[in-house]
Amino acid sequence: MAEGKHQHHHLFHHRKAEEGKPVDYKREEKHHKHKEHLGQLGAVAAGAYALHEKHKAKKDSEHVHKHKVKEEIAVAVAIGAGAYAFHEHHEKKEAKKHHRHHF
Repeated sequence: MAEGKHQHHHLFHHRKAEEGKPVDYKREEKHHKHKEHLGQLGAVAAGAYALHEKHKAKKDSEHVHKHKVKEEIAVAVAIGAGAYAFHEHHEKKEAKKHHRHHF
C-alpha cells in the first residue's frame, strides 16, 4: 500500500494462488453461484416462515407475543440470507471477470 494503491484483502479466497497453483476461476464462479442460490433459498424459506408466524399471531390470541417475536427473528434471518446472496452474487461476478481476463 506504499504505492498508494488500495488493495482488498480476502482472507478466505484464492488460497490456491498462494500455494503456487493456478486458480480455476470457472470453478470458483460455479462455487459462488451455488452459494448465492443457497442464500436465496434461505431468504425465501425464512420469509415464508415469517409469514407463517404472522398468520399464527392473528389466529392464536393466547400466544401473540411469542409469534410476533418468532416473526421478527425470521424477518431478520431473511434479510441476512438476502444480504449473503447479494454478497455471493458480487463474488461470482468478480470470479467471472477474472475468468474472462485470463482467457
